[in-house]
Amino acid sequence: MTNTNILISGAGVAGPALAYWLRRRGYTPTVVERAAAPRPGGYAVDFRGAAMTVLERMGILDDIRKCGTTIRDSEVVDTDGRHLVTMPSAIFAGELEVLKSDLTDILYALTKDETEYVFDNSITAIDEDADGVLVSFERGEPRRFDLVVGADGMYSKVRAIAFGDHAKYLHHLGIYNAIFATDNFLNLDYEGIGCQLGPGRTANVFSTRDNTEARASLYFGSDPLDYDRSDVEEQKRIIAAQFAGDGWVIPRLLRDLAASSDLYFTPISQVTMDSWSTGRVVLLGDACACASPLSGRGTSQALIGAYLLAGELATAAGDYEAAFASYENQLRDYVKTNQEGAAEVVAMLFAEPPPQEVFDAMAANPPEADPEFLTLKDY
Repeated sequence: MTNTNILISGAGVAGPALAYWLRRRGYTPTVVERAAAPRPGGYAVDFRGAAMTVLERMGILDDIRKCGTTIRDSEVVDTDGRHLVTMPSAIFAGELEVLKSDLTDILYALTKDETEYVFDNSITAIDEDADGVLVSFERGEPRRFDLVVGADGMYSKVRAIAFGDHAKYLHHLGIYNAIFATDNFLNLDYEGIGCQLGPGRTANVFSTRDNTEARASLYFGSDPLDYDRSDVEEQKRIIAAQFAGDGWVIPRLLRDLAASSDLYFTPISQVTMDSWSTGRVVLLGDACACASPLSGRGTSQALIGAYLLAGELATAAGDYEAAFASYENQLRDYVKTNQEGAAEVVAMLFAEPPPQEVFDAMAANPPEADPEFLTLKDY
């Protein structure tokens, strides 16, 4: 078999999922990750439609279910805590929801014994020739691989090296989001609660880990901000300034933010590209097709994309260019639908909540209800 040694950049969801499927297809994957270990914190992530089938074929669906948040509906209140509407869980939690850290732990445990993981390192250069790719790293000697996969997120280092500056592909949707752990001080019972705070600001709190914890999610509108993505204290100051003076439970959340050790702060952006591959380099997940967290389908895209990419590589029997093209063609319409859906959510995020009937209709008619939405090949 040709093209057997494949370097994957990123140990989030897409990278380990691809490593699993590549091993199943007879390839030798190596995963490089700039963090020192699988990353903690982050969103609750959900699975829908074909992604549930992928988890089942990976043999981890039961393990994922055991970690399920079992979140129920979410209440929307005003700044005095008065009920406005109820958001059905099907809108934001899909068919199954878990904390992202639980998912990445499961994927890492599934793959670590058969996959080489290189933590605390990242790619600095990719030099392709007729026989493969010579990859340089921040630490250690260069190594040769047959193919390179960028599964390293919205700010993909692989994309920057192989395709050019982030600015060409990142499209800011005018919103920032902060997520961090807090106590379940609202006594939420497998449920969430959200509040429209004022123009350009909204907050959500949802229970996690059998109601023993909670996660706060703060959104605010802003043009692109200039800040150090490695400076957590600077990010906390930015968030605190945005919500200073707000009511509801914001003063309590800002105190918890100041003490938090798991802050995840990100612009809400999408990635759009004319092509997801160039030569022996291909992109996966948010690196090429980020729909933003507001789509509710980023994790599903990562899992489905990993399944398709590995399957197409095996089917193409060495013709990696044909495999890359087929993988992209199968996923393009799915990504387009998800990105369009996220754009609709952006328009609603800071507006007065719609009538209950609108939320109920959204829950009853997700895109996955259409059998033509996405059909997985059986490799």
